[in-house]
Amino acid sequence: MEFTKVIKERFSTRKFSNKQIEKEKLNNILEAARIAPTAKNLQSFKILVIESEEGLKKVDKASNCRFNAPTVIIVCGDKDNSYSHFDHSFIDIDTSIVTTHMMLAATNEGIDSIWIGLFDPDIIKEEFYLPANYTPITMLPLGYREEGVKPSHLHDKRKQIEELVEYR
Repeated sequence: MEFTKVIKERFSTRKFSNKQIEKEKLNNILEAARIAPTAKNLQSFKILVIESEEGLKKVDKASNCRFNAPTVIIVCGDKDNSYSHFDHSFIDIDTSIVTTHMMLAATNEGIDSIWIGLFDPDIIKEEFYLPANYTPITMLPLGYREEGVKPSHLHDKRKQIEELVEYR
């Protein structure tokens, strides 16, 4: 798909079908994460791919925002290996870039997604036995939308470029 079309057509899906994502498409999405830029190219993240019924129940304990997605990707930052400068860690930035790459790659593959920040990271850490240095930052439910699902009424409401950009 042409890139501008990908970024304009992507929207947050809040109702997924049970249809599982094909492995080739999932691998392409994960490859987008692998090649995403990170501070000092340290790639200080760990991705958990949750597809089992047991794993999805654990995700549901941490958030009510899975929307029936058959796959959830949890992106964790690795505190021990992330770049920091002047007491500023790049862990949130790096994991956000990685998540954005996967979200756009998913759209390119015909897979729907929704970025989730509303979850309890402590429950994720406990349920998935994460080491102390891993911090869950984002969740990305993935799948095929239910028939008839449309973007939010706010999807196309954007400020004019002049309101957002200043040339100096």
